[in-house]
Amino acid sequence: MHIRFIRTLLFALVVLCMSAASFAQIGVAITIGPPPLPIYEQPLCPEDGYLWTPGYWAYDYDVNDYYWVPGTWVEPAQVGFFWTPAYWGWGGSAFLFHEGYWGPQVGFYGGINYGFGYGGVGYEGGRWEGGHFSYNTYVNHVNTTIIHNTYNTRVTNVSENHVSYNGGTGGVEARPTPQQESYANERHVGPVAAQVQHVQEARNNPELRASANHGKPPIAATAKPGDFKFGVAASRQAGGEYKAPPANAARSNEAHPANEARPNTVSHASELQPHKFTPPNTGNAATDKKYQQQQDKLAAKQTQDHQKLQQQQEKEHQQATQKNYNDAQKQQMEQRHAKQTQQVEQKHATQQKQMEQRQAPRQTAPKPESRPPAEKPH
Repeated sequence: MHIRFIRTLLFALVVLCMSAASFAQIGVAITIGPPPLPIYEQPLCPEDGYLWTPGYWAYDYDVNDYYWVPGTWVEPAQVGFFWTPAYWGWGGSAFLFHEGYWGPQVGFYGGINYGFGYGGVGYEGGRWEGGHFSYNTYVNHVNTTIIHNTYNTRVTNVSENHVSYNGGTGGVEARPTPQQESYANERHVGPVAAQVQHVQEARNNPELRASANHGKPPIAATAKPGDFKFGVAASRQAGGEYKAPPANAARSNEAHPANEARPNTVSHASELQPHKFTPPNTGNAATDKKYQQQQDKLAAKQTQDHQKLQQQQEKEHQQATQKNYNDAQKQQMEQRHAKQTQQVEQKHATQQKQMEQRQAPRQTAPKPESRPPAEKPH
């Protein structure tokens, strides 16, 4: 019993940490809007009780690129809950990412037409009836010989618009209604563990990056989260013309010297990587060992600084979710986080440069050449 309790507790902690990491995506600010939504067919619903969660473009700062998170069928967080999809929204000077969530009502998701019942407002793909989910087969791909709790109601808000973001140049012009804002204040929870894993699998797949697939990902949707092999649906076509980001948007892909700060490439402490020091090479083994110990000590201190700042920023992200920050508040928070992160990087780069200068082999001045004494004039 004790062992089972400990295992359950550990699993719960893992899920909690994964959910916290997912929530930390809220408010990620970038200046380039995501590509249009690709056109694809919905995979067959794998089991009774699974709900559809549409695909969307996420952003990976490590490679400075959007990547496609395939749509998938997921077991809901709890009976009676619906999924409100994530969306990108223009915040005045940058795009902000709004994390999706589970709740008793479908809230505002930017007016984005994700399809399959998510036409931009609410959800017409199904409903809860007596603790059981019924599927609208007009917009959902369901095997009615196995799943009998279905109905067929025509959905009229079908649009050819595949724009994937709200506001800004070319974005969907939609604002939340007072009712939708009230839904956001109701009790809701973030993505379940299977969804968090699904996002990580997508991020680790180079083929799902926009720069590789040009808006037409080879895996557009899956039957179950995290399974990118069976029940997979490919994109039929891109949702519109793919426009590659400008060259200056990919600066973080450039190589940086070990002692150079990267003030414009990271916005959160979670994106910081351990600093790499130049191994000491003075020609004296004892001195090199001493210098290596100094480097290791500084590296450990810098890692501790990263972790401390990351914990602080993630705590503020969670508070922003609980207090339902508006776009302006989220943008201010992200700007503050970016400044904090850049200051830490600059501080660490300075420390590293100073240490490597101190440890650099000293060049001894060459001895003057010995010359025969000049002959005295006669």
